[in-house]
Amino acid sequence: MFRKLSALVIAACFLFSFAATAAAAEKLIIYTSMKESLIGELSEAFKKKNPGVDVDYQSAGAGKLMAKIAAERQSGKILADLIWTSEVPDFYNMKKEGLLEQYVSPVSSETLNPFGDFDGSFTAARLGTLGIAYNTRIIKKAPEQWSDIFNPEFKGAFGIANPSLSGTAYMSIALMVNKFGWEFIEKISANQGKIGKGSGQVVDDTASGELAGSLAVDYITNDKIRKGASLALVYPPEMLVVPSPVAIFKGTRNLAAAKKWVDFLLSKDAQAIIAGEGTLPVRSDVALPAQFKLPAPADAVKRAIPVNYIELMAQKEAIVKKFTDIMQGKK
Repeated sequence: MFRKLSALVIAACFLFSFAATAAAAEKLIIYTSMKESLIGELSEAFKKKNPGVDVDYQSAGAGKLMAKIAAERQSGKILADLIWTSEVPDFYNMKKEGLLEQYVSPVSSETLNPFGDFDGSFTAARLGTLGIAYNTRIIKKAPEQWSDIFNPEFKGAFGIANPSLSGTAYMSIALMVNKFGWEFIEKISANQGKIGKGSGQVVDDTASGELAGSLAVDYITNDKIRKGASLALVYPPEMLVVPSPVAIFKGTRNLAAAKKWVDFLLSKDAQAIIAGEGTLPVRSDVALPAQFKLPAPADAVKRAIPVNYIELMAQKEAIVKKFTDIMQGKK
């Protein structure tokens, strides 16, 4: 009798384990350039709301992720279900090559859409911004206009990330050139501006005092401010806004779950997590942390320098070369 009872208990445990495994069998794989703290927190929040779906992600630079995707395509299948980065031109390329599933989330009507040609191939899930970061120990009067970086206090001490290494830096430089002309870059060079490496490095150098200021990404700068760095971030009237789109890969076996991720990412709960990282959400009904002094999302979209992403894709090599030549005095 005892043996029979034990056998029944074991069988019940096996069935329970099998049922639990089956319930969590659906697994999303996300390729993203978002930092670990953000994607990790979002993944945990998503799983609480969708207990039948597990989430795995690979966080890396957009360039590395695109190289991985290219290699996987050669092998016959993209392993990820979704991609979420800030390299908007990559999404236009993937759309052109037929890699993206069209999906218009029912939540998208509640969000700000910076894409005039939106068709559901990809959806903005974050509004990254760049402004002027400055060291408050060195600069006593906050810059108000972009032209203020030509002032003597920034001479030899204003940094811009290398656009050949940073897609965000490239986008920013291209937008500046489209708005103000190459004369703007020539004036930075004349004031002995410096080319840094990544976007994080120029902010680090500003915080340390090696630079007085830099063209800086919001969440990188605000993370330093939260940790006590002598930094401030200001936005001139003409704003640099770089959306971070999310897209579903065509052919995913987890299409229903991937759609749930997009819906969740656009939700108020997820956007509040994004705002907490010191960057702009795509919703106007999310409270922004007061310490970061971020502009309202709708105001940022209104003030954003217009951009033609398809043109920027074609111009990248030429713009990076001319920028580098000017900054190195080879114009």
